[in-house]
Amino acid sequence: MNIALLNTRITIQQQTTTVDTIGNHINTWQDYYTCAATVSGETNGEAEEAATTVDDTNACFTIRYCALVSAITNTNFRVDFDGQLYDILSVDHQNYKRKSIKLHCRKARR
Repeated sequence: MNIALLNTRITIQQQTTTVDTIGNHINTWQDYYTCAATVSGETNGEAEEAATTVDDTNACFTIRYCALVSAITNTNFRVDFDGQLYDILSVDHQNYKRKSIKLHCRKARR
């Protein structure tokens, strides 16, 4: 892995459930891991959804392997890159060589 290509900072956030004072369960996002990454496969596009045009941007983030990164799944994690939020579609462990992990993501629709 060429370390010079890891030229951007991303923050991986984890979804947690908190309980407020009256017992309501609230889903919140907390910072889980911040690291350097390579951004690749960035595609811009638009899609029609419910008679509305929505942003359909995809991107792949390659990060170095560590124990915290190996626990990332596509269900309870998302990526914060340059102020934009990306939902993780899939996690590619790069043939399980424990050198890098690639996160295939789509821009979150709010």
